[in-house]
Amino acid sequence: MDDRKIGFFDSGVGGLTSIPYIMRDLPDEHVIFFGDTARTPYGSKAEHVIRRFALEIADFMVKRDVKMLVSACNTLSAIGLDAIREAHPGLPVIGVIEPICDVIAKELGTDENLGIIATRATVKSGAYVDLIREKAPGIRNVSQMACPAFVPLIEEGMIDNNIIRDTVKFYLDDYIRENRIDTLVLGCTHYHLIRPVIEELYPGIRTLSSSEEVAYEVARILGERDLLAGKNGEENVFYASDLSDNFMNMINMILKGSGEELNIRFKNLDM
Repeated sequence: MDDRKIGFFDSGVGGLTSIPYIMRDLPDEHVIFFGDTARTPYGSKAEHVIRRFALEIADFMVKRDVKMLVSACNTLSAIGLDAIREAHPGLPVIGVIEPICDVIAKELGTDENLGIIATRATVKSGAYVDLIREKAPGIRNVSQMACPAFVPLIEEGMIDNNIIRDTVKFYLDDYIRENRIDTLVLGCTHYHLIRPVIEELYPGIRTLSSSEEVAYEVARILGERDLLAGKNGEENVFYASDLSDNFMNMINMILKGSGEELNIRFKNLDM
């Protein structure tokens, strides 16, 4: 039994989408969340810069004595995870890419036309394609599309209006038609917030999001390592490098109805 918090981090608000599933499936657990809202989006940045950001945030979390680190960001998971694991070898560190690739390997047939939408950095890294080839070599038709405009719009709270609908159609209409996509991986945790719009516009396509799958992986690893929490009076704590109104509004929207009393703090990190 271990009552320390789980450390979640993301380039912005996208990683918040995993927290309701943790609250649902692991009600005794509590989290420290850090959103690097001052430096988002990460998807257009150089790989060495993303690795530096990942290590800075991991150090911030380790100083707060978390029992596990969860990179709730596909770009960080694709590029920064190995650096974090090397810097903190005694700490369980998981990302969001492997859990969704496990689902693909278990549930998708070899004749599926699989699409992956993500940030430019995640697409360039090839992390999804490489892991799918390893875990599900029978799936031959895999394509990727970078959608760089999604994250800035979502960070501004534009998740259900004509602007985001037009942007989704701009990126996906031709891509889905030309590649005959059957299943679409939302390869950025931000994209989970516009999943209803995507499913409304393309009702015949199955979407896969890591936001829920990563909660199952967290539960599995905590159980295996005897790190599950007992009942305690801890609160969930949310940090941001820029505690904007948008960040607080998104916390309230995403976690609405969770029954948790949220303790939101601001920490101005020298990054």
